[in-house]
Amino acid sequence: MKGKYYTFFIASSASGGMRRVRVPFYVLHFLAILAAVGGITVIAGMSSYSRMLWKATNYNALRRNQDALKQQYLQLQTQVKDTNQRLDSLQSLASEVAMAYGITRFRQTPFGFAEGPQEPEEEFEQSVDEFSYLQKNATAVAMSGNGLRLLPAAQLSSLGVIPTLWPVKGEITGHFGERLDPFSGEGAFHAGMDIASHYGDDVRATADGIISVVDRRAGYGRLVVIDHGFGVSTWYGHLSAFNTQIGMHVKRGDVIGYEGASGRSTGPHLHYEVRIYNTPVNPWRYLSTASTVASGD
Repeated sequence: MKGKYYTFFIASSASGGMRRVRVPFYVLHFLAILAAVGGITVIAGMSSYSRMLWKATNYNALRRNQDALKQQYLQLQTQVKDTNQRLDSLQSLASEVAMAYGITRFRQTPFGFAEGPQEPEEEFEQSVDEFSYLQKNATAVAMSGNGLRLLPAAQLSSLGVIPTLWPVKGEITGHFGERLDPFSGEGAFHAGMDIASHYGDDVRATADGIISVVDRRAGYGRLVVIDHGFGVSTWYGHLSAFNTQIGMHVKRGDVIGYEGASGRSTGPHLHYEVRIYNTPVNPWRYLSTASTVASGD
C-alpha cells in the first residue's frame, strides 16, 4: 500500500519560483504528538512553578508568624521571671515581718487537728511522731492553753537556734534582694548574702543544729545545709571542700567546710542563706546583731 503524503508548495518572493515539498503522513502526526506533549509539559511546569511560589509565600508568612510568636514567648518569659522575683521578694518580706512581730505560728509539726476518726495504726504513728518531735525539741517548745507555741525570740537565741554568728570573716560582696545577675546582666533575686575572704578559709556553723545536706547542687556548687529546728535553716554554698557529714550535730562555731568557688561563682566567696520554713530571709537581720565574726574555739 502506497503511503500517504502531504504536499506543501513553497513560493520564493525573490526568484518567483515555487518548490513542492512532500511530507509523509506519519511525520506530521509525530510532530503533532511532540507539540502536544511539549505543550502539556510547559503547562505542567508553569503550574508546578506557581505552586512552588505559593508555598514559598506561605512559608515566608509562617516564618514571620513564628518569629513574632518567639518574640511574644520571650516577652512572656521575662514577665513571668519578673513576677516570680517579685513574689519571692514579697514572700521573704512577709516571712521576715511575721517573724519580727511574732505572728508566725509553729508549722510543719506532727501536732495538728485530725479530721474525723483515726485508725489505731494512724494514732500510734502520730503518737510516735509527736514523741520524737518533743524529744528533739523539748528545750525549745512551751505548752500553753492554746497548744504548742514558740518560745520568745530571746529564749530561742539563748538556745543557740538563731543564726547570729558570722560564718566567715570577710567582705560583703553581694546583698540579699534584687540585683543584677553577674552572668546574664539581668535583674535577679539574690536569696542570700555573699561574703568574700580567701580561698580555703574556715566556714563555721552560725547556730546549733543538725547537718541535713552535704552535696553538690546546681548553682550552689558544694553545699552544706544545717537544720536548726523550728523551721530555721542555713545554707552555705560555693564551698571548696566539706568538713562534716549528714546527720552530724554541730555547735555554733564548728567548722563545716571551707570557702571556695564551686558552682556558679565568679570568684572565691561564701554564699550564705537563712531560711524560715524554706523561705529565704535577709541574713543581715541576724548578723547585724552579732558583735563578733566566726572564730575558733
